[in-house]
Amino acid sequence: MSVVVGLDVGGTKIQAAALRDGEVVGSFRTPTPLTGATDVERSVVVAVDGALAEAGAGREALDAVGLAMPGATDRATGSVWSAPNLPGFQEPTPVAIGPTVSDALGGVTVAVGNDASLAMLGEHRRGAGRGYRNVLGVWVGTGVGGGLILNGELFEGHGAAGEIGHMTVEPAGRPCGCGQRGHLESYAGRGRMEVRARELVKKGRRTSLFKLQQKRGKDRVTSGIWLEALRKEDRIATMLIDEAVWALGIALSTVQNLLDLEAMVIGGGLGDRLGQPFIDRIEREIGPQLFVPDRPPALLPTGFKDLSGAVGAAVLAGG
Repeated sequence: MSVVVGLDVGGTKIQAAALRDGEVVGSFRTPTPLTGATDVERSVVVAVDGALAEAGAGREALDAVGLAMPGATDRATGSVWSAPNLPGFQEPTPVAIGPTVSDALGGVTVAVGNDASLAMLGEHRRGAGRGYRNVLGVWVGTGVGGGLILNGELFEGHGAAGEIGHMTVEPAGRPCGCGQRGHLESYAGRGRMEVRARELVKKGRRTSLFKLQQKRGKDRVTSGIWLEALRKEDRIATMLIDEAVWALGIALSTVQNLLDLEAMVIGGGLGDRLGQPFIDRIEREIGPQLFVPDRPPALLPTGFKDLSGAVGAAVLAGG
């Protein structure tokens, strides 16, 4: 039987899911290379093969591949650009990852879309967003992404709709990875939170974050490290998570006041790892800022956790 493989290519990891008849039958994870587009493309192929192997299938069973990519995407050309958290894809010049991966896999069809939008598509069709016609997905990870389902359909605009991470929450605030300032991602994106923590350490503040990073042998401060630091009542970790909740409250209440949505799904590496207590805090932050406070959106955890994007990419490709 044929298999569709979806991949979520993030700033920290590439997560693949193999779907057969709409069900996840295998998954595979590999670190995202920090050495450029060519190495990312090679790792995508490795992840496809890994997910197929976990599903008990080979390339001969591969029907199609879907790629959920950060940044702006062009589905017609399979290209990606302006992805500030993905080395090799940061420039405004498009990188045609779809055709490259297709060639490496023997000409199989490869569909490319924005990671946050596809994660929302996966949750809407298969997970926590089922039954809602108007719902926002917010993915709090290395960066902060968003995906919109409006009137039951994925809304992508010209290809970059849902980029809630680049909504301004503090004019002239902290630098964002995109080069501007004061964005939601500047305060709630794990990458920029790590940058801020290092700045505070240079100023003499103490934190366990980087000792935990060294102990675990990680090249970045992962979501698991943030959670452990919070459990240790680390002051810098606590302060930065507090600021993330504050920024998410501003951004999500603004979206709600504009669109009057039924629900919001909160996920991403950090969102999934911090779980329901994190979602509850965001809900409390949103409440007082709503124009119609007696009709708030339901705030929901993801159904697929870190597989949301990969499942959505597979759905895009026909899985």
